[in-house]
Amino acid sequence: MTTARTIRSVRAFTVRGGGADYHDQRDDHWIDDHIATPMSKYPEYRQSRQSFGINVLGTLVVEVEADDGTTGFAVTTAGEPGAYIVERHLARFVEGAPVTAIERIWDQLYSASLFYGRKGLVLNVISAIDLALWDLLGKLRREPVYALIGGAVRDEQVFYATGSRPDLARKMGFIGGKMPVRHGPAEGAEGLAATVERFAAMREEVGPDFWLMADCWMSLDLDYATRLGLGLREHGLRWIEEALPPDDYWGYAELRKRLPPDVLVTTGEHEATRWGFRLLLEMGCCDLIQPDVNWCGGLTELLKISALADSRGVLVVPHGSSVYSYHFAITRHNSPFSEFLMMHPQASEVVPMFSPLLLDEPVPVNGRLRVPDTPGFGVRLNPECALARPYEH
Repeated sequence: MTTARTIRSVRAFTVRGGGADYHDQRDDHWIDDHIATPMSKYPEYRQSRQSFGINVLGTLVVEVEADDGTTGFAVTTAGEPGAYIVERHLARFVEGAPVTAIERIWDQLYSASLFYGRKGLVLNVISAIDLALWDLLGKLRREPVYALIGGAVRDEQVFYATGSRPDLARKMGFIGGKMPVRHGPAEGAEGLAATVERFAAMREEVGPDFWLMADCWMSLDLDYATRLGLGLREHGLRWIEEALPPDDYWGYAELRKRLPPDVLVTTGEHEATRWGFRLLLEMGCCDLIQPDVNWCGGLTELLKISALADSRGVLVVPHGSSVYSYHFAITRHNSPFSEFLMMHPQASEVVPMFSPLLLDEPVPVNGRLRVPDTPGFGVRLNPECALARPYEH
């Protein structure tokens, strides 16, 4: 029986030669082409996020193997430092434990790493371990993960697209498009005007009813974000996303007060744990939250975060994360739509987010997706992608 299974081993790998890390793209990829960042204040780091090292960590793959040889896995962005944390520290709380002890394992992983963790890299690692455990449990029970956490509440999930070409996303059937903001405060009034002009031109392309959102990626200050939100409102802005540094809860609360109710303030991509999101919710920082299940603490923690939000009538729209988000969102009434990150270099085709590392990864068709009922998260590691295990214990 599944309840009798224990975890035999935990293994942590990095990917050689790229893979699932969408931070590691070619120079001509839209995702790295002059996107405003917290480093945009420095001209030498303004053109590309890779110039300041967003791609240095790389991909982490965590595998957990049960005593009958069944294996679950998950991926995140933590690379070799993350592999060290898994193999040298956190494996002791996983190996030998019952497969079903996911809640206890999560608490031990978090509690044992508090003295150097709490957010960031360590929570990426905990997320990957947690997701691998859910994948393993689903495979042992021969059920998709979404069935393990309550089952689907709708037949299919609808999506908006994040990318440089919302006009193309509209033709592909998505309900909206989110564009990266290119210019931050250091580029002054001219940059602000260019952003508004670009947004206005896109509104002309997509028409009045298609959602348009602005992704600021932690790059603005309160004054600039206020002026940008008001300027884009004239052209039908649905929301302004992650305008400020993630720890500036006070700034987000003030921004939400300054902008009219029809311009939503959203954030949470770089927030972690129920405690971080509790601050966002209790301080009135945003109108919807956007946790990344690969970074916020995994599925176990995302379920708690979602319950907090649901009790306050706040929507949960996870950041990217492909199948790991799909299996969550399809089970939650307060996650009625999802994000699809356009990984094609020109954002002109729908391609799997984690290609080539994952096989069988589903993608939206006409902006909609039915989550497959394959056991676990329903994806496989591509054997042609070379993995390295730098810290075997």
